[in-house]
Amino acid sequence: MSQDALAQDALAQDALAKAAGLACWSGPVSPEPLTGGITNLNFMVGDGGQRYFVRIGEDIPIHGVLRFNELAAARAAELAGISPALIYSEPGVMVTRFIDGRTYEAADLRVAERLGEVVALIKRVHHEMPKHLRGPILMFWVFHVVRDYAATLREDASPRVPQLNDLLDRADALERSVGAIDLVFGHNDLLAGNFIDDGERIWLVDWDYAGFNSPLFDLANLAANNDYPAEMERELLGLYFGGPPDRDLLRRHAAIKCASALRETMWSMVQEVHSTLDFDYVQYTDENLARFERAYADFAASA
Repeated sequence: MSQDALAQDALAQDALAKAAGLACWSGPVSPEPLTGGITNLNFMVGDGGQRYFVRIGEDIPIHGVLRFNELAAARAAELAGISPALIYSEPGVMVTRFIDGRTYEAADLRVAERLGEVVALIKRVHHEMPKHLRGPILMFWVFHVVRDYAATLREDASPRVPQLNDLLDRADALERSVGAIDLVFGHNDLLAGNFIDDGERIWLVDWDYAGFNSPLFDLANLAANNDYPAEMERELLGLYFGGPPDRDLLRRHAAIKCASALRETMWSMVQEVHSTLDFDYVQYTDENLARFERAYADFAASA
């Protein structure tokens, strides 16, 4: 077994032991590892006839992930009826009710009949959650994140460094195109896997990157991560803003959609260097870089 594999196995075993030993359990438990996470280690735990979701993850400063912020967002999301109930927390640990439902894939979020429900959920994040937030809360500005990732990659002598100047030049142009913004509270990571359908409603989970932001970021992030066709993006904007999008809104949306894809790309570039999880980040980087290039080509053509 390689050193990396040994380190990953030790990390997983430590997380398993931590999940099993939490003070919230009524007796001995046997956590079951859950697959699919690419940042944290997750488990399902049965206790007292109930099932719980356990997330193990420390602060990740290079990604702007600070658990006090995630915890505040998770509490607000519970109170707003957006996420399952938060049962227990301690440094590096969150326990919530387990949602017995289907985790979405990108195709599920491209179902036209579901779009209205998804938009209504996003609006509740933006406008209902701030009523329940307590204490200090972060802001998430995608262009700052991109610049900070570039600095990290240079410090780490990443093999991606030769690509950075071009990507940053294009990010600067995109930021100018976005212009002035409204400010709402955003989820900021609308991957399909963060939506769970229990057959009656859709839940939204995973508040690692939550923070105040432009509403356009969540809309563009949703579209970019789930490969929305152009007509569905127009419908998305129309449903959110209450009318057909004009040329200016379409261009600003296109700019921040590019930035969303670029941020996911550079997140993965950093993970290539820093992550110990068993996940093919090189492939994930290449997939997201191709998504960014397609989005940027469409943006440039629209000029």
